[in-house]
Amino acid sequence: MGAFTEETVIAVRHYTDRLFSFRVTRPQSFRFRSGEFVMIGLMVDGKPLLRAYSIASPSWDEELDFYSIKVPNGPLTSQLQHIEPGDTILMGKKSVGTLVLDALEPGKRLYLLSTGTGIAPFASVIRDPETYERFDQVILTHTCREVAELTYGKELVKTVREDPLVGEFVGDKLVYYPSVTREEFERKGRITQLMDDGVIYDELGIPPLNPETDRVMICGSMDMLESCKQRCEQAGLKEAPTPARPSMWSRSHLWAEPEQGLASLSGPFRLYPLP
Repeated sequence: MGAFTEETVIAVRHYTDRLFSFRVTRPQSFRFRSGEFVMIGLMVDGKPLLRAYSIASPSWDEELDFYSIKVPNGPLTSQLQHIEPGDTILMGKKSVGTLVLDALEPGKRLYLLSTGTGIAPFASVIRDPETYERFDQVILTHTCREVAELTYGKELVKTVREDPLVGEFVGDKLVYYPSVTREEFERKGRITQLMDDGVIYDELGIPPLNPETDRVMICGSMDMLESCKQRCEQAGLKEAPTPARPSMWSRSHLWAEPEQGLASLSGPFRLYPLP
């Protein structure tokens, strides 16, 4: 247990039969950069079972938020989805990841491309005042299968704009761009298709991806990451030769397990084994 702390669940909210969020206490000694992830888990059969979860809280928050998918037979989420306020979870003492501002070169416009629970690290990034000091425009795209799955993102953006601390930095810089793939909605289609067809650029009144002005962070399924990577490369956005150097775009590598729907370690364009 030396590598982990025991944290108390403060709140839990279920959005659909597949999605839920939870808020836990934060150790005074725990430090992280907005956009990073940490190991989260439970004691199962007397042993710790942990998976990597993006921290959905900004680095200044006194508590920690997480957003998760539910999988009935998932080793961890089948049990984690039943936690209640007052319960205890395990949390790693160290956070890591490259979906952070320091991983990107300076630019004018920041795209945060997400699907499903991949919005979690960006829930952290868009609540960090530094994001709006570094970029003139922040475009958060969130694609889900069904309209109900957009609720988390929709409420998140509203909260950010109304936040007394962050709201004054946000102004009109934050743009929320949702879409769905399996139901009728004001905007239907995968983000890559909306980019290929020029729909997102036409609707927002902005030019296509440009390496001179645009920076991109990507978080979602493996297929989505690969598709968005191709669009970035086609547009001329270059990757860093090593994770230690800033890049024009970065993507999550949180390949924790299929049940989370995302990946477990982050690093621009590199894959790492699970710990």
